[in-house]
Amino acid sequence: MKTTTRLMLIACLALPFLAACKKEEAAPVAAVQAPLVAPTGTESADWDKYLQEVVTRNIDGATSVYLYTLPSETSADFAGEYARQLEKAEADVARGGVEGTLLAYGSQNSAKSADLAIAAFAKAQAGSMKGVKVLFIGAPADSERVKAAVVASGAEFKFIEAK
Repeated sequence: MKTTTRLMLIACLALPFLAACKKEEAAPVAAVQAPLVAPTGTESADWDKYLQEVVTRNIDGATSVYLYTLPSETSADFAGEYARQLEKAEADVARGGVEGTLLAYGSQNSAKSADLAIAAFAKAQAGSMKGVKVLFIGAPADSERVKAAVVASGAEFKFIEAK
């Protein structure tokens, strides 16, 4: 009887210690991500990879993601690509926002990406993009222009400097 009582007492005293050890094991270690560095060249593939990684790191629970990018202004069909992206962006914004959607704009030419985002939101109804997040990846000088165009629609604006 004494042995059983002693074993029960030892088990009761050891239980909190074992539980604490298990909690420490279960605590996930936060992964440290290396800072992103924007490409210095005008190669569209490099910029696309960089922009996709920026969007991935800033997805913040979005269920639908749309990324609008532009090639280098020196590319053969820059005007055509800009027109196609603008048409798509305008149509997406005109439909109105669905909560959980992320619209991301970025390219090696921050000013042109800003122009694209501003033009896409030019006809947006006030409050029509509530629950939508807009991510602009570019230069700080262009950020405020895009923010002014986006905020009126009710969308949440976030800026990431391409550096």
